[in-house]
Amino acid sequence: MINELFQKMAQSIIDGDSDVAIELAEQAVEQGTDPLEAISQGFVLGVNKVGEAFSNGDTFLPELVMAGEAMKAAVAALEPEMKKRGSERQMLGKVVLATVEGDIHEIGKTLVGTMLSAAGFQVIDLGVDVSSARIVEKTTTINANIVALSALLTTTMVKQCEVIEALEKAGLRKTVKVMVGGAPVTREWAQKIKADGYSEDAIDAVKVAKQVLGL
Repeated sequence: MINELFQKMAQSIIDGDSDVAIELAEQAVEQGTDPLEAISQGFVLGVNKVGEAFSNGDTFLPELVMAGEAMKAAVAALEPEMKKRGSERQMLGKVVLATVEGDIHEIGKTLVGTMLSAAGFQVIDLGVDVSSARIVEKTTTINANIVALSALLTTTMVKQCEVIEALEKAGLRKTVKVMVGGAPVTREWAQKIKADGYSEDAIDAVKVAKQVLGL
């Protein structure tokens, strides 16, 4: 029964059907399903399939956007239950999350933020096309522990490096860990720009965030 529900969740994202995604999220809560499991074993599978299809050229931007909207709707429906279950959980750290300047891709970044929040991190999502200056400013203002940077284009990957350099100039690099990710981003690239962590997907991002903070 649970597996069938998870399959339906994945399909709702593939279909980009926000209404169905919300209904399934509410159904999961009613059944007592862990909202984090609903995300990671249900909705995320749909996101991954849509992302893979987009990378292969089998689907296009409108479908990707619809899938992202459906994912956000599902997470919003699950958020009250996640907060309820995590009310006694200690906050693991503050994360400034952003898609770098010149890049407007949101679906992967949003998913990373969702998973980090569910795991106990306080996430400040600055959105897409965010300048290095704004990232540095927010990092300073909230005294962030981690800056997580997404880039979905090979042409915008260099902006991840620029953010790291800006953090260095601001004297923040010794106290702030930097994580990078996105379709074209590799472990080698992360090492080259001296990032502290690299994650292939949103599920792994939680593990990496804990590792870079020594948790």
